[in-house]
Amino acid sequence: MQRVVSLFLPTWSTDRYRRKLANFAPPPEAPIVMVGRDGSRRVVLGADRAARMAGLSVGMAASQAQAMIPGLLMQEADPVGDSEGLERLALWALKRYSPIVAVDGSDGIVIDTTGADHLHGGEASMLAELAERFAISATTARVAVADSWGAAHAVARFGRTPITVIPKGETGRQLAHFPIASLRLPADMAERLKVLGFDTIGELAAQPRAPLALRFGPELGRRLDQMFGRQREPIDPVRSPDIIEVRRVFAEPISAAETIARYVTQLAADLCTRLEEKSLGAKRLDLLCHRVDSELQAVRVGTSLPVRDPKRIARLLSDKIETIDPGFGIELMVLTAVMAEPFATRQMASVLIEDSEADVSDLVDTIGNRIGADHMFRIAPVASDVPERSVHRIPALAPDDPGTWPLHWPRPSRLLPSPEPVETVALLPDHPPVSFTWRGIRRRVKRADGPERVFGEWWKRDAELTTARDYFQVEDEAGSRYWLFRAGDGQDMATGSQRWFMHGIFG
Repeated sequence: MQRVVSLFLPTWSTDRYRRKLANFAPPPEAPIVMVGRDGSRRVVLGADRAARMAGLSVGMAASQAQAMIPGLLMQEADPVGDSEGLERLALWALKRYSPIVAVDGSDGIVIDTTGADHLHGGEASMLAELAERFAISATTARVAVADSWGAAHAVARFGRTPITVIPKGETGRQLAHFPIASLRLPADMAERLKVLGFDTIGELAAQPRAPLALRFGPELGRRLDQMFGRQREPIDPVRSPDIIEVRRVFAEPISAAETIARYVTQLAADLCTRLEEKSLGAKRLDLLCHRVDSELQAVRVGTSLPVRDPKRIARLLSDKIETIDPGFGIELMVLTAVMAEPFATRQMASVLIEDSEADVSDLVDTIGNRIGADHMFRIAPVASDVPERSVHRIPALAPDDPGTWPLHWPRPSRLLPSPEPVETVALLPDHPPVSFTWRGIRRRVKRADGPERVFGEWWKRDAELTTARDYFQVEDEAGSRYWLFRAGDGQDMATGSQRWFMHGIFG
């Protein structure tokens, strides 16, 4: 089933203007509108959130807006710049999220994420990350995912929350109460439907189709079918002239998996030749299959290091062929290096008797494309005394970090995501626990070592100015070893709650 993300930027033009001004931008509570000409009239073409809250709207006469808010900040609209900015944004989304991305009108982007959401931790996680990135850049964004472009477009613009996930197969039930305006109909047609008493999509969808088609033409039925997924709406993906790509047009459509794999191998060889001419290696590749029914099937693979080996590229893509639905046949295949970086050749061994350096990047790429590159990582040290802040995730093949963990006290092989409270019997202030209860199981301590005192990072957080922890390594009667700590020094409540926590397990 198709899954489509719609990204709606309601204040795109004014947000761009604020970013241009940077430190000289007016405060967020100061309303801003972008004005331009609509024929002979001077109208509002864009308004920020403060202006909308004050009652201004797009299409309003500029003189009326100025009369409603004295001292209103009005700037000349830049539709060309806004359009170019959206194009750049679409290219960014193309490289990060999906091979099928297009500009949606003058204030949005549409992304076909079918089969790609698992690479970002699921749909909810992907939308949250997308919204967070725009929030960091001070851009207002609403984002939704649904079974069709029309449904996602409607929810992003008329939904109640800024982030919405419409479950698969729930489009009809979830969108029944949405207004007619969310159907992307011409304004005059939506107004005529409203005059006839139609307020919601559910009311309109329940009517016989023939009378509506006779009165309003085929556009109304087409938009309803597109919204409910009965008629596919092709997305023409944006492409940069700088992207390296090769293509193969077929005289007769192809559909067999073996045939697709054969031409994938040929395209991979052609692409590597193009990459070699520019001394580049591919890090992310898209295979686009254009079907005879105008549908587009896409496959995306990534690599941890720049790659220019046609056999390796073909193998990664061939593993994804089973996800391609050829339909009635594929008439055009395009292989694109969406991300390419300088490719540096390296010598595997300096002399014949020297062992070559093991290359595990092929294995990392194979597994990463199956489970998602974000799920493959290494743990690297961070300069922090607080254990849970002393590690972070890095890519599997990232360069080695010269830093290391402190060696004067051993650290557990498994550190819990967050400390878990335990019930203990212990003498204060410096004695280890005699027994502890963790996850409902009571354990008697046979051996213990400690305490190791760890102070809070007072130079980073004022709340940790006086905090301290006392860590103990303990071993129970079964021989299992644990890492416990007491929050505080055992005497002064200002240093912590004096409660005990489980923080790690030794292998």
